[in-house]
Amino acid sequence: MEKNVGQTDSLARIALGAFAGVISLGLLGELVPGPTILSPVLGVVALVMVGTGVTGFCGLYSLIGVNTCDVR
Repeated sequence: MEKNVGQTDSLARIALGAFAGVISLGLLGELVPGPTILSPVLGVVALVMVGTGVTGFCGLYSLIGVNTCDVR
C-alpha cells in the first residue's frame, strides 16, 4: 500500500475522526441530544477517519486516483 494521504490531510482526518468518536460516545451515553442509532454510524466513521489518517492510506483515494502527498 503506497501512501496517498498527505500530512495536512492526515491531521484533518485524525481531528475529525476524534470529534466523531467523542460525539458517538456522547450519543451512546445520552450526553448529547440526538438519535442513539447514530452512535454506531459515527463510531465507524471515526475509526475509518483515524485509521486512514494514521496509516496514510485511503482506499477510496486509490480507486479515484487522488494523492494528497505531493500537493503543493
